[in-house]
Amino acid sequence: MEDTADGISASALRAARDLRVAFSRLRRRLREVADTQDLTPSQVSALALVEKGGAASASALAATEGVRPQSMAATLAALDQQGLIRRSQDPRDGRRQLVTLTEAGRERAEGNRQARAEWLTQAFQDRYTEEERATISEAMALLERLGEP
Repeated sequence: MEDTADGISASALRAARDLRVAFSRLRRRLREVADTQDLTPSQVSALALVEKGGAASASALAATEGVRPQSMAATLAALDQQGLIRRSQDPRDGRRQLVTLTEAGRERAEGNRQARAEWLTQAFQDRYTEEERATISEAMALLERLGEP
C-alpha cells in the first residue's frame, strides 16, 4: 500500500472518504424518516439537543450547535411559536432564560427518535443477513475508537 506525501496510507484516505459518504447518506435517510416536514434541520437539531441535554440557555445551545446566538434565537422563536419549547427564568441567574421542551415538544422529539430507531432496525432486518449484521457490529466496535481521545 502506498503512502501519500504526508505519510497517510491510501487505505486510510479511502476508509475516511467512504465512512463520511456512508454516514452522510444514512443521516439524510434518517432525517427523511422522522416527522420533520414542518421543521427545518436546525429546528430538529435544536429540539433534539434540548431533549438530550435538558434545560439550557440559548447561548449554550448556540455554542453546542456551533451557530451564532442570533441564529439560535431565530430557531428557538420558531420552536416556541409551534409550542414545542418553553422559556423560563434561570433560578441561578435571573437575567438568563432557560429553554425546555413542552409536552408537545417532548412527544415530537421522542416520536422522531422512535421512528428513526424503528426504521433502522427494520432496515437491518430486511437488508442484511445474520452474518452481515455480526460484521457490522464488529465494525462498529472498531469505529467506536474514533470517538475516543
